[in-house]
Amino acid sequence: MRTPLRIAVAQPACEPYDIAVNAARHADAVRAADARVVVFPELSLTGYHLDAPVLDPADPVLAPLVEACAATGALALAGAPVAGDHIATLAVDGGGVRVAYRKMWLGGTEPRRFSPGAAPAVLDADGWRLGLAICRDTGVAEHARRTADTGIEVYAASVLEAAPDAAVTDERACRIATAHRVHVAVASFAGSSGEGYPQAAGRSAIWSPDGTVLARAGAATGDIARTVLG
Repeated sequence: MRTPLRIAVAQPACEPYDIAVNAARHADAVRAADARVVVFPELSLTGYHLDAPVLDPADPVLAPLVEACAATGALALAGAPVAGDHIATLAVDGGGVRVAYRKMWLGGTEPRRFSPGAAPAVLDADGWRLGLAICRDTGVAEHARRTADTGIEVYAASVLEAAPDAAVTDERACRIATAHRVHVAVASFAGSSGEGYPQAAGRSAIWSPDGTVLARAGAATGDIARTVLG
């Protein structure tokens, strides 16, 4: 019998370009979350800086985050630019780091540097199938449909929205949850997060398949929301 899944969405403060500082803050968030899965925002390890260097998943700068995952048994989903010029989700656990997903639908000026990923991605966490998404993906019906068609139970998204646009994230998450009858977990950047975003929305949240908000963070950096699915 599948065990319940303790899942959290976190929005740590971000130091622009400073992966060492940000990895340590991610590690602190993983420990504080006390969850099996911890979702972080888009480009959470660098901030939303489209000129940030690519991050090698094997870089020892990520060791504090790996160690935190090993100590807690967590799977962390963090964001960074990776080789091939993709905006990516990194899957981090006690065994190390790997590129789990590459953003499929790019927005704004992102296509000037980055290339779109080719396909949806699904991770397994204790028998729970997690489909991955990054920001604009959530606004594209095809992405949600193709990801849901893989048989997921959770749609885990890493996003960035300006504070005045916080309702956009809520609308998209509720629509995905109810249309595809899946849980939706959205980690939304808070604070200052880079180019064009002096104040990001925060308010990370987790929705049930009927569109009910199960847990929500505030707008402040450092906030975490968590719940148990099952």
